[in-house]
Amino acid sequence: MKIAVLFLAGFFMLASCNRQFNKVLKSKDYNYKLKVADKYYANKKYRDAEELYMELFSVFKGTEKFEELYYKYAYCSYYQENYPDAENLFKGFLEVFPNSDKAEEISYMHAYTFYKQSPKAELDQANTIKAIGVMQSFISTHPNSPKVKDATEIIAKCREKLELKDYKTAELYYNLQQYRGAGLSFTNLINNYPESPKGDEYMLMAVKSFYEFAKVSVQEKQEDRFEKVSAEYFDFADRFPESKLLKEAENYKNLSLNNIKKIQNEQIKTPTER
Repeated sequence: MKIAVLFLAGFFMLASCNRQFNKVLKSKDYNYKLKVADKYYANKKYRDAEELYMELFSVFKGTEKFEELYYKYAYCSYYQENYPDAENLFKGFLEVFPNSDKAEEISYMHAYTFYKQSPKAELDQANTIKAIGVMQSFISTHPNSPKVKDATEIIAKCREKLELKDYKTAELYYNLQQYRGAGLSFTNLINNYPESPKGDEYMLMAVKSFYEFAKVSVQEKQEDRFEKVSAEYFDFADRFPESKLLKEAENYKNLSLNNIKKIQNEQIKTPTER
């Protein structure tokens, strides 16, 4: 019984709110509409506020009230997690009000919407790359902004996601036994993310991948490819002389040198000896 009463009360309250909103929509008093829209916005009823701001957009364009209207209209999309629209609206605000005292804030929010659209590492990272570029632009344009620290942290998070995506690609190549692709991919990881704490892990996987590639290569190309493993090991040793993984990488180097000696011994044998 109580649940039914609460349901009916909620239903009538919703119906009353809808009637009130429709009454506002039909009003020709635009200043009144704007006042109601601002009230909805303050109460976090962003969908209702957005609908009214949308209608009032052309009405107040060019007036002194337009900047605040545009500002709140853009945030309505953002707070409803409609990030593509928010991105366009923040960009539009900066184009219309480049000298606004809100320009620095909106410039950051424009960049932030790209970050909010950044998907899981397995998916296309176009928005992640855009977020890095636009955040870097924000830092260059507003070097003294208190948001520079946040922007720098977001760039770091985006780079971590790109690194993870590249790592998963390299790992997939290795698991599919496409060892040359794996070796090149792990090498690219090292070069593209030199600050990564996993650099020595990537280098070990590069050594291991090139070793596996050499093993399955045709005989005529094995010597050169085992030499590549040795070269990768010495690069590893130069970059990470204190790595705990260096000993494992050295093992692949030694195996490669042994294989090279075996190949060379085979090559100098006479036909009768063979």
